[in-house]
Amino acid sequence: MSKSVLLTGLAALLLSGCAAETSADISADTANSGSPAFKLSGRVVDTADIISEPVERELTEALAAFENEIGPQLVVATTPSLDGYDISTYSFDLANAWGLGSAERNDGLLVLVAPNERQVRIEVGLGLETSVKDEEASRIIQEDMLPHFRNGNYESGIVAGVDSLIDEATTYELKEAA
Repeated sequence: MSKSVLLTGLAALLLSGCAAETSADISADTANSGSPAFKLSGRVVDTADIISEPVERELTEALAAFENEIGPQLVVATTPSLDGYDISTYSFDLANAWGLGSAERNDGLLVLVAPNERQVRIEVGLGLETSVKDEEASRIIQEDMLPHFRNGNYESGIVAGVDSLIDEATTYELKEAA
């Protein structure tokens, strides 16, 4: 997971705050720099407690179907705090600590939302960079996620972002297989 999109400046200006007060299961044991990494407990890891149970179930089903049908692993994570880390370092270390995607294809995707810091990031594995380019990830954040976030609806923004990421990766995978 090398190249990815960082829109923290824009996101910091546009996202509304969230009053989530959930304690994250934080571990300092990570693959690279010792940045915090909470436990991978499923396809949706909502430690900021901003996703309702029904929406989490729907997302989990969609992410499982995407992984089973197309191959890349996409995980959604929310955190109540970046614990002083830059979101790019935090998301990179988190994705690596979790070992997202196939090691051979390097096709993991991570959507990380830190509502209290008003930051969002899409981390893209090297194997998907021709499918989900920086420009496309930026468009997904700006056009599909942030409008919902600005209205305080994190669930809708996350679902819209996930749907767009799935469409983008699916289109590429199907074209490559043809």
